[in-house]
Amino acid sequence: MIRFLLRFFGLWILAAAFIFLVYDGTKSIAADAVYFTKAKDMWSNFHQESLEAFETWVMQTFPGWVFDPVVRTVLDQPTFLLLGILGAIMIIAGRKKKPLIGYARR
Repeated sequence: MIRFLLRFFGLWILAAAFIFLVYDGTKSIAADAVYFTKAKDMWSNFHQESLEAFETWVMQTFPGWVFDPVVRTVLDQPTFLLLGILGAIMIIAGRKKKPLIGYARR
């Protein structure tokens, strides 16, 4: 059941990544320049309060050096890239195990 849920949500997240890729592509064509939507900008468009709560939680929970180079770098990446990586990880985590050839499972 967990594998099914991981694959199911992974496919939905990959579909969202493709939607954001098309969104950035059409915006790039219209602007006649390469355009990427940052994950932080998209998150703030959807729910600004949760982004602020996440940033304060990271600053309070982890040492100060974690937020600026690590979290900020991740949030400055294109949205389609982060969603694509997250979806691929979920699909890989939910895949069925390969059968062992020549060995009996116990």
